Amino acid sequence: MSMTEYKPGKLVTFRDRDWIVLPSSDTDLLMLKPMGGSDDEIAGVYLPLQMPGDDIRDASFSEPGQDDLDDFQSAKLLFDATRLLFRNASGPFRCMGKLGFRPRSYQIVPLVMALKQDTVRLLIADDVGIGKTIEALMIIREMLERGEIKRFAVICLPHLCEQWQQELKDKLDIEAEIIRTSTAAALDRKLPDDRSVFHHIPYQVISIDYVKSDTRMRIFLNDCPELVIVDEVHTCAKPAGATSNSQQQRYRLLHEIAKKESQHLVLLTATPHSGKDVEFQSILGLLNREFELYALDQIDQTKRRRIARHFIQRKRENIVRWHRNSGDEETPFPERDPKEFAYKLSDRYEQFYRDILEFARGISKDGSKHRSSRIRYWAALALLRGVMSSPAAAIEMLQNRQQRKLDQDERELFAEQEKNPLIETLSDENDTGNTELLDNAELNSNEISALSLLCVKAEQLSGIEHDWKAKQAIEFIKTWLKEGFNPIVFCRYIATANYIGALLKNGLPESVDVQVVTSELADEQRREKINLMADSTQRVMVATDCLSEGINLQQLFTAVLHYDLPWNPNRIEQREGRVDRFGQQAKLVKTLLLWGDDNPIDRIVLNILIRKVRDIQKTTGVSISLGDDTTSIMDAVIRDVLLETETIRNGQQMTLFADDLFTNEIEVARKKAENLRTIFAHESIDRDAINQSLEEIDEAIGDPQAVESFVLAAVVHLGGSVQRDKIGYLLTLTNLPEHLKIHFSSPSSKPVRVSFASPTPAGYRYIGRNHLFVEQLSQFLLSLAFEPRQGYKRVARAAVIQTDSVSIKTTLVQFRVRNVIREVSGKREVISEEISLWGYRGSDVASEVLPSDDAKKLLLEATSKANLSLEMQQNIFETEQIVFHAKAGQFKDEAELRAEHLVEAHGRFKELVGGKRYEAVYPVLPPDIIGVYVLIPVPETLF
Repeated sequence: MSMTEYKPGKLVTFRDRDWIVLPSSDTDLLMLKPMGGSDDEIAGVYLPLQMPGDDIRDASFSEPGQDDLDDFQSAKLLFDATRLLFRNASGPFRCMGKLGFRPRSYQIVPLVMALKQDTVRLLIADDVGIGKTIEALMIIREMLERGEIKRFAVICLPHLCEQWQQELKDKLDIEAEIIRTSTAAALDRKLPDDRSVFHHIPYQVISIDYVKSDTRMRIFLNDCPELVIVDEVHTCAKPAGATSNSQQQRYRLLHEIAKKESQHLVLLTATPHSGKDVEFQSILGLLNREFELYALDQIDQTKRRRIARHFIQRKRENIVRWHRNSGDEETPFPERDPKEFAYKLSDRYEQFYRDILEFARGISKDGSKHRSSRIRYWAALALLRGVMSSPAAAIEMLQNRQQRKLDQDERELFAEQEKNPLIETLSDENDTGNTELLDNAELNSNEISALSLLCVKAEQLSGIEHDWKAKQAIEFIKTWLKEGFNPIVFCRYIATANYIGALLKNGLPESVDVQVVTSELADEQRREKINLMADSTQRVMVATDCLSEGINLQQLFTAVLHYDLPWNPNRIEQREGRVDRFGQQAKLVKTLLLWGDDNPIDRIVLNILIRKVRDIQKTTGVSISLGDDTTSIMDAVIRDVLLETETIRNGQQMTLFADDLFTNEIEVARKKAENLRTIFAHESIDRDAINQSLEEIDEAIGDPQAVESFVLAAVVHLGGSVQRDKIGYLLTLTNLPEHLKIHFSSPSSKPVRVSFASPTPAGYRYIGRNHLFVEQLSQFLLSLAFEPRQGYKRVARAAVIQTDSVSIKTTLVQFRVRNVIREVSGKREVISEEISLWGYRGSDVASEVLPSDDAKKLLLEATSKANLSLEMQQNIFETEQIVFHAKAGQFKDEAELRAEHLVEAHGRFKELVGGKRYEAVYPVLPPDIIGVYVLIPVPETLF
């Protein structure tokens, strides 16, 4: 047989096995996939070296015969087993058959935007918790399936590497390698030659702080994969001013990557605009160099549309509206119950606070107006903030003041710095307490003696007797645990986190798992601690802001307590977004903001900044990022509090003063954010076309409900048992083959807890369509239809039943058709598969064709009402085979109609993505007849 005769989709026999011919770009290389096999079994035959006796012959798929007659109830198992094995869906979105999840319709929108571009440049800036990771994963898989890329890299913050690696494994079944300092040496030892790890590894998760150095950056740029995903890209923006050398290096890396015209680049962040236009523009410049030059406050409609092709930013309100207009999906987010609580200081703690405040005012009495006084002013503020955090934070600062001296370069840097380092930005995750400021404040001997006395007082305040803030927090946590909530407690400082963690361990039952996670732990250790908590029924995690950004914690936690009030409103949203996000199983999450009623700074931050920003977000749906002006205002207010100016002595005047300062800046930020969000929400994309495509794909390859019903029925068919509980199932797999039982670590006699829902309840194993257990279970059930095995019931390819579901003899046909999808503009071809149901009523050639929906309803619902003898079944089936063969022309017409329907689906896709990749579809005939089932009516009684 010549290569021209090996057409894609054709069935051939090779080495005593039936194979499907796949498209090949090399005329000498024949690509084959085993019939009913997986992609892992795809093989290549190099024709010039084909051995004698290794003939490749035409094959045909055998029709079911009388020997295949069996129980009709297993026909549905055959139908589901066949379609659940499909990995190349016939619909226009190629990735769907290889996703380990069923995406929501709104999550398809970034994929549609990417497919409209020849070179993908996309900034996905959806709100915290909407599902940016899932949206990026679909783009990766779609581009792989279309052959547009062969390699990709995810560049992320160090502590997110394992999370990305796990997401790629769980959702795409892709084994990616983590490349960072701790893994680089081991990976290098595995390389076959002297080319870099970036060249040899196709799927990479890279720590940005590993690859940003000049030497590694040059190597990476030389071997950069075709697609790069950058997570938390706001941490890589070009800094406004010389504020961060690390961030400068990160930006330079991305800037160099973006220079390559053909480079696919997808950027992810929930906070694209930090409040500084120049930083946001630097991110836009990675999409298109011209965008960096656009003045955002003067941007016209034409420029907005240009940016909108590459930028999507949706708030939760946009997603809720999308679902409401679709009318077929409930909103996939929990309800958030936010509360605030003002704690009072005990008499002893209040006196200590006054002593600290007096000391702080003493060492910063000139108001930090001069460069030489800045460190003393910032040191005073650091001490004041630490004291209000916890006695432990105060003690650390007071005891460790002699720990480290700044060198001359560092002192000069502090002296030149204009911005207050105590006012955190969103990218600031420093949780060490800024003790170096107090260490180097040039305190005199009297001031050092005063600090020693203050340290003694602080040591006497530890514990809930005098620390009423800690006492109140513990009471709230106890209440939440009783109500079934598992909280995260966010603290500003490591010392505070360790202190609260110790109090909770002493104050809560031993059954409650309490863990503390701070930057003292390496990234791998943080992840390990979090993962170990999954085994606990009740859990509390105390963490600093090293965990407030990017990491997913919704599987384990359902509440957030802000132990220390952040001075940045966006930090609150980031913290709460760890649990209030897509994938949260709980219907309700709770949050609590603690603030000091005796603390004037807390009162101003809460009343004037946080509440005002939250009100705007609630009423308009606009998230506000505050920039440099707000930082300066905050510094001015804090300075007045610390120095006890005339403004501060009058509490009412203080509030009005702060309100006046903040209101204008917040209004400017609101208008800027509102202008950005309107066109970039992309609500005009045709949701009906997306929903229709998803529904058709669900029907073709099986939706989560199909997976659930198949697995449960298949386990019972193979001799196992199924027990339903409140949130999932208990499967007993004792009688299943060993190669199926090994997917679960528990002994085969012990029931396995599984769930088919995503998000998955804690303590349950998620079983999705692409889970290896489902794939191998489908293969085994399919094999039972063709090769009966001792000890297991057959799966029926043929059946004859008497049922009251029909009034005239009705024949159902399951058939599998392979379609070749060809890009009109190119030579690439893809083989897709789908299973269809067809049928007819009556016994003559002119009988009525049965609509597909009616055929499926009969397959799923018809039941036998009488036991027909085997001889009678054989006679009826033999007669029907004659009628069926006479309908061969109609049957082929049905397969061609399916191909035409796919052309229509690709036509809708063409309109959706702009028409650049219209594809032709043609069926490989004849289709494979999987099963034939004859349903005869129950005879009417005469009396």
